[in-house]
Amino acid sequence: MQNLISMNLSAGDLQEVDAALETLRRVFAPMIALETQQRRELFKMGDKSEAFCRQTLAVLTANPQIVPPNLGLAEAQADLAALDALRPRVLQLLQLTERAEDTLLALGSDLMSVSLEGYGLLKVSGRNEALKNARRALSARFARAKAEPAPAEDVPSA
Repeated sequence: MQNLISMNLSAGDLQEVDAALETLRRVFAPMIALETQQRRELFKMGDKSEAFCRQTLAVLTANPQIVPPNLGLAEAQADLAALDALRPRVLQLLQLTERAEDTLLALGSDLMSVSLEGYGLLKVSGRNEALKNARRALSARFARAKAEPAPAEDVPSA
């Protein structure tokens, strides 16, 4: 028998999770959600690009006499500070999300394992009338759809 995980979340645990999620929603409210097309069109900053951006901002900051007021250097510096502050926290969120997804997968797998074994028991030892309808209802999960015949092709007349 498989039992990858056993967990019982108390009402208090769930309330704490809900409160933390509400806090995250409130704090993350200024964050944006991009459309797919917007994602495609944006400049992407990888590791090498990030080093380029950091160096450029450092040079511009050290030489304010060459920076026109409309460049937006102060906003770029604020963006860099926000990126540096947010990145490690997003990494932690991603790790927690991965653990939560793995936990959901394990819980579902444990349930499927027990259910499949239980269904096998019903098929073997549950042959009496009282379980006949229950077995029939459960067997629908394994029913295969009948293949529909391919439509006949029109043959052009000569």
